[in-house]
Amino acid sequence: MLLNDVASALEKAAVPFAIAGGYAVALHGAVRGTVDVDIVLRLSRRHFIKAEAALKTLGLAPRLPVTGAEVFDFREEYIKNRNLIAWSFFNPGDPTQIVDIIITHDLAKLKVARIKYGAHRLPVLALDDLIAMKRASGRPQDLEDVRALEELRK
Repeated sequence: MLLNDVASALEKAAVPFAIAGGYAVALHGAVRGTVDVDIVLRLSRRHFIKAEAALKTLGLAPRLPVTGAEVFDFREEYIKNRNLIAWSFFNPGDPTQIVDIIITHDLAKLKVARIKYGAHRLPVLALDDLIAMKRASGRPQDLEDVRALEELRK
């Protein structure tokens, strides 16, 4: 499964990361369908370069013709002037395999929970930080995720 493959590749490459997005919602226990794997990295040029290399070992390619170094170096410009919130990778042989690296948040400023998934314990954004990230996006699906995640607290 893509989620486990991505986690294994990033761990092998020693890239600090956490799962965010729909998979994080589901791993916390809310019902949520999703295709793409969203991750947050510790913001550093080295981690972006290593993450790119790790994802390429899985046959994933960046959608934009930019390197990890360029995404890191021009991250603020991409966010501010191009409304880019994620650096997206896909499998050309299976376009349903998508990984988005969220570039608007720094893992160093977020809390991570380790959640058991099969034989793995995956790093997932902690509930409070996941809710805050989803609330800030304001997208209808994210606001629905916030509602579902807040129900878990009751």
